[in-house]
Amino acid sequence: MHESLTIGQLSTRSGVAPSALRYYERLGLIRAERTGGNQRRYPRTELRRVAFVRIAQQVGISLEEIREALDSLPASRNPTPDDWAALSRVWRERLDEKIRLLGKLRDDLDGCIGCGCLSLQRCSLYNPGDSLAGEGPGARLVLPRTGNGAVTAS
Repeated sequence: MHESLTIGQLSTRSGVAPSALRYYERLGLIRAERTGGNQRRYPRTELRRVAFVRIAQQVGISLEEIREALDSLPASRNPTPDDWAALSRVWRERLDEKIRLLGKLRDDLDGCIGCGCLSLQRCSLYNPGDSLAGEGPGARLVLPRTGNGAVTAS
């Protein structure tokens, strides 16, 4: 088996279009070496990085944050399970908050769909007269707030 992959092979193995892989490379999310003919060759370990990028994007983490996280991995060697665990610990609280918010959204939507309160008199999301406008923008009744009352968009 080859130690490196062409962009086509990486694309096939990862399910990510070559154009996206080139974009990830430009952003510093993945790395390629160049052949004498200036063709990209990706170390096999880049498959894990591509998978990490895709999963992190699916849960709403920005490419900039993903790059910062990947930059914390050692550049001089392949990351170990301990390296990946350390990266995971940094995001654990944030991901737990996202899970909590998704659960709340799911539960609130179940109530909204079934409640039938077209008058909005019983709606837990209704903000009569925009009374919360003074607290700032956003879904004031749903999103968590910081100590100063600002909504955080985790």
